[in-house]
Amino acid sequence: MGKNRPIKFRILELFLDGKEHWNYEIVSKIQKEYDMNSAYGRDSINFDIIELASGGMLKDIEQKVDEEGIYKKGFLLHKYAITDFGKVRGSDACIRYV
Repeated sequence: MGKNRPIKFRILELFLDGKEHWNYEIVSKIQKEYDMNSAYGRDSINFDIIELASGGMLKDIEQKVDEEGIYKKGFLLHKYAITDFGKVRGSDACIRYV
């Protein structure tokens, strides 16, 4: 699966399950699929999520400070859900929930 498509497409695909996901959950899954286990890879994937949200394809629905170091201790964690626009764009790119 994973490496066969651009990371942003894969992120959208994961959100097409219709559920809400914390950024660290998506980042962790993408890191494993694309062998991006460095801090740089982690932050790069998180930036892709932020770009999808700023483009209106994901919506930020909850935030909390990472007290436990799940992602990065002291940083803000975000929970996202896909928007209708994200579903349309995903469909335009032939992305389906797998």
